[in-house]
Amino acid sequence: MSEQPSLSKRVGKIVLALEERFGVPENKKKRDPLDSFVLTMLSQSTSDHNRDLAYNRLKARFASWEEVCDADPKEIADAIRPGGLANQKSVRIKAFLAWIQESYGELNLDFLCKMQSEEAIDIFTKRKGIGIKTISVVLLFSCDKEIFPVDTHVHRICKRLGLVSANATAEKTHWEMQPLVPDGKALSLHINLLRLGRSLCRSRNPKCVECPLHDDCDYIKSLSSG
Repeated sequence: MSEQPSLSKRVGKIVLALEERFGVPENKKKRDPLDSFVLTMLSQSTSDHNRDLAYNRLKARFASWEEVCDADPKEIADAIRPGGLANQKSVRIKAFLAWIQESYGELNLDFLCKMQSEEAIDIFTKRKGIGIKTISVVLLFSCDKEIFPVDTHVHRICKRLGLVSANATAEKTHWEMQPLVPDGKALSLHINLLRLGRSLCRSRNPKCVECPLHDDCDYIKSLSSG
């Protein structure tokens, strides 16, 4: 048996094990694609709590994305300060909104959900501050695309499980994992790996004994052999 089918089978079992432990996630809070883009840009290098605080302050400060686009970056930075890296993020958000306005004639990304994922990735990752994770999150949560975003938790766990190369970057992990995820399970695997990473498979002092993937983890095997 080749490595690819073997890995695909492992990922399928991992999906089921995580669903048994954490349940089957649903996309209950589908956001407008443009809202999702800004929210995800704010999520970089901060917690979910601070991201949401920054986003809500931004929406409260400005009545529309058009106002944000026309605002001084310092005003934007002041609104999003709780999310960290405010000066950098404010410039990138303003530039991103200006690019959308100039390229598509309005601040609306509803058309994104009609595009092929590969095309959307190619177009949007050319923009500064938009990586493969950001566009993947938008496509998954706003457009219900079968795409597998890789954040810090997901990246760490995929490497510990031995599903991707030991030296893989987060972007490489995305491309290596994408064909392994069972049809219809991108959302489930992404969210449940996040839950696993936050509760058990933490970067420091992971609770391996409590992990539902305990018997199929290269990281645990390495500890035992060491």
